[in-house]
Amino acid sequence: MLKEPAPQQYQFEVVTPDELVPDDHRVRKVDAAIDFEFPQHKNNRQA
Repeated sequence: MLKEPAPQQYQFEVVTPDELVPDDHRVRKVDAAIDFEFPQHKNNRQA
Protein backbone atom coordinates (compact mmCIF):
# COMPACT_ATOMS: atom_id res chain seq x y z
CA MET A 1 0.00 0.00 0.00
CA LEU A 2 0.98 3.62 -0.35
CA LYS A 3 2.31 5.41 2.69
CA GLU A 4 1.62 9.01 3.52
CA PRO A 5 4.65 11.18 2.76
CA ALA A 6 6.59 12.39 5.77
CA PRO A 7 5.98 16.06 6.57
CA GLN A 8 8.70 18.36 5.25
CA GLN A 9 10.14 21.24 7.16
CA TYR A 10 11.43 24.29 5.38
CA GLN A 11 14.06 26.51 6.86
CA PHE A 12 14.87 29.93 5.45
CA GLU A 13 17.71 32.19 6.40
CA VAL A 14 17.61 35.86 5.54
CA VAL A 15 21.01 37.26 4.62
CA THR A 16 22.10 40.53 3.09
CA PRO A 17 24.65 40.84 0.29
CA ASP A 18 26.86 42.63 2.81
CA GLU A 19 26.99 39.45 4.89
CA LEU A 20 27.99 37.33 1.89
CA VAL A 21 31.06 39.38 0.91
CA PRO A 22 34.12 38.89 3.13
CA ASP A 23 35.58 42.00 4.78
CA ASP A 24 38.87 41.70 2.88
CA HIS A 25 37.35 41.12 -0.58
CA ARG A 26 38.47 43.43 -3.40
CA VAL A 27 34.86 44.37 -4.16
CA ARG A 28 34.71 46.22 -0.84
CA LYS A 29 37.84 48.19 -1.77
CA VAL A 30 36.34 49.14 -5.14
CA ASP A 31 33.07 50.14 -3.46
CA ALA A 32 34.94 52.37 -1.01
CA ALA A 33 37.02 54.01 -3.77
CA ILE A 34 34.32 54.69 -6.39
CA ASP A 35 31.13 56.71 -5.98
CA PHE A 36 28.40 54.74 -7.75
CA GLU A 37 25.61 57.25 -7.03
CA PHE A 38 26.07 59.28 -10.23
CA PRO A 39 25.30 56.44 -12.69
CA GLN A 40 22.35 55.38 -10.55
CA HIS A 41 20.76 58.84 -10.71
CA LYS A 42 21.47 59.02 -14.42
CA ASN A 43 19.64 55.74 -15.06
CA ASN A 44 16.63 56.59 -12.88
CA ARG A 45 15.71 59.84 -14.60
CA GLN A 46 12.10 60.16 -15.62
CA ALA A 47 11.10 60.86 -19.22
